[in-house]
Amino acid sequence: MKKRHLKAQCVLAALLLIFCFNGCHSGRTHKQRPFIKGVYGNPGSLLKAGYTFEALGVNALFVRSHSLNDALYRTAKEQGCQVFVEFPVLNGRQFLENHKQCQPIEATGEPSGPADWFMGICPTCPDFKADRQQNLKNLLTRFNVDGVFLDYLHWHAQFETPDPILPETCFCARCTDAFSKTYRIELQGETIADVSNYILSFHDSEWREWRSSILTEWITDLKHILKSKQPESKLGLFYCAWYPEEYDAALHRILGIAIDDFINVADVLSPMLFHHMTDRPVHWVGDYTTWLDSVCNTTRPHNKPDIWPIVQAHNSPGTVSPEEFREVMQQGMMPPSSGIMMFSDVSLLQDLRKIEVMKALYKVEPK
Repeated sequence: MKKRHLKAQCVLAALLLIFCFNGCHSGRTHKQRPFIKGVYGNPGSLLKAGYTFEALGVNALFVRSHSLNDALYRTAKEQGCQVFVEFPVLNGRQFLENHKQCQPIEATGEPSGPADWFMGICPTCPDFKADRQQNLKNLLTRFNVDGVFLDYLHWHAQFETPDPILPETCFCARCTDAFSKTYRIELQGETIADVSNYILSFHDSEWREWRSSILTEWITDLKHILKSKQPESKLGLFYCAWYPEEYDAALHRILGIAIDDFINVADVLSPMLFHHMTDRPVHWVGDYTTWLDSVCNTTRPHNKPDIWPIVQAHNSPGTVSPEEFREVMQQGMMPPSSGIMMFSDVSLLQDLRKIEVMKALYKVEPK
């Protein structure tokens, strides 16, 4: 009896030892996952200026899709960098030149013009969606990337300014017909202005939900293409970092962003924390990432997305000093962030002191 009891104790002790080892090993693996230290834009410009990614402490490139080429990709990999590519979604200025049927329509019935430099597109335009999907497939055929970061994820508007431009779109027949069928609502009115007035007066909440569902559908469709071709690649989202209640709830009401949907579909969230462009204090960067993490904990507590903010080094409007750049970088590198990048490589080369700031921060592994 005593021998059996001793044997059982030994087995239990062995199991506990295995459990503890695996748990500790898992913890070490998580802690040792490298903090992402990135540069956004065309990082090849840093190479042309005589720098190396290794010497700068950079371990990840976030490259505009039109700037990624074989030489940059090869050099990045040789220097131990992950390569993430930015993929523009609903920026349609060039496409609209030959596809006027895809221009967003305002509540008045008139085509919506550019919002500052940005020209959005009607998200239900099938020709544009087919074009974007084919472009993503072509990109993934050419490069085996570590991730794709979707950009311009919003209905037509401009938020990168202290005074946002927020038109009500899109009330083209294609959009209103799709909305009508989705909610089985018989729309009233003879003109676009009449129909839009009816929707906004009597079915505003359904209209906002439908618009968000269209945007989320874009993301999930592009994610399917990415994961079907490169299953290990991450799906990242660049998006407007407004709190839900700001600008009369314009994040959802006008831009069409449902933050819970973004959290559920993304591998990485990259809020666009451009403090100077939007006239925000430096501490907004840290405040927002803390808030976002709390929402992730509620919405998707298990296997929640990483948070890698993108912060401003760019001198417009005004000037972001090297000292201010250091502060926003420090704010963006604090937990819960597990990575960071800055906008953009050009800004660094315009003021070499910012390169030294980045280099000093990237040479120290964040806790």
